[in-house]
Amino acid sequence: MNIALEEARRNLIDMRASLVALGDSLHIDELRAKAKELEELTYAEDFWSNQERSSKISKELAAYKETLTDYDTVCARLEDAITLAELALEEDDDSVLEEALAELDFVRKEEERQRIEILLSGEYDRNNAILSFHPGAGGTEAQDWASMLYRMYCRWGEQHNFKVKLLDWLDGDEAGIKSATILIEGVHAYGYLKSENGVHRLVRVSPFDASGRRQTSFASVEVMPEFNDDDNTIELREEDLEITAHRSSGAGGQHINKTDSAIRIVHIPTGIVVGCQTERSQLQNKETALKMLKSKLMEIKAREKLDRIEDIQGVKNNIEWGSQIRSYVFMPYTLVKDTRTGYETGDVGAVMDGDLDGFINAYLKENAKNNT
Repeated sequence: MNIALEEARRNLIDMRASLVALGDSLHIDELRAKAKELEELTYAEDFWSNQERSSKISKELAAYKETLTDYDTVCARLEDAITLAELALEEDDDSVLEEALAELDFVRKEEERQRIEILLSGEYDRNNAILSFHPGAGGTEAQDWASMLYRMYCRWGEQHNFKVKLLDWLDGDEAGIKSATILIEGVHAYGYLKSENGVHRLVRVSPFDASGRRQTSFASVEVMPEFNDDDNTIELREEDLEITAHRSSGAGGQHINKTDSAIRIVHIPTGIVVGCQTERSQLQNKETALKMLKSKLMEIKAREKLDRIEDIQGVKNNIEWGSQIRSYVFMPYTLVKDTRTGYETGDVGAVMDGDLDGFINAYLKENAKNNT
């Protein structure tokens, strides 16, 4: 008997119980009934006569179907893998061991992913995410750190098959960036990335210091959900906006137009500043910047639970020691540690290449535990 293959079969069988428990947590039978009920509504002749209602039902149905498809797929692949392993054992064929182990790994990771998504039940968790990067005090060192974080989150988005779009970029004095903003598009992008909002601390031997001294740098990551155009909770008044056009600049990507089409908007009541320079025209940059401003105001309003837009004062966190959510140590040892959850890893290279799921999942679990 192939001992490794038998162990793989047992581990696959053990995953059945985990998937049954996952189905219970997802209320999968209830979801099937709701999906069927909503689908029947779409067959009505007058379904599309009310655009607002039909759009809401269609989005809800699509979300249910996505959850059902993901769950059914992982269950089917588990059963296929079990059958494959059992047939291979009967025929004493160890050639499928690698495939069986690969399927076991897939089922475990997919079960974990779907279980984490259960925690993404916030009002805006399914939305796209807007990330802005700002260096703290420290000049070139901090600006370089901000650009490293920009790269890290771009990599994370690409690894999860999300679309990453650069919205704004301002070059640093010698290296790095003074600021940058990206849009990460995909289901639950904000739900996952909301945990990354805050100050990030770097400790390393500075490449900009000829003496090779160790430096500590700070940069902030601001995470907001992108809101739909049909959300009228926030009304932007022209007299509250200071809009200026300027020439795009910087190495932020090949899609930045080197024309006077870049737009920067100051929201006078709050002092919040947003900008966009990557669209094809000044009008498009203005529309995107206004959308960013609306998202920022709505996110702050929701977080602070305020009723009046005039009460919103923007983000006041200092980008400095004592306010960080995570520390990244490159020297004399390697360590990345989240100060909120205690989650840590020594593989700083993998983290900087976008391997953030351990930190994100730990935060979501901790947050869910604290809210129960």
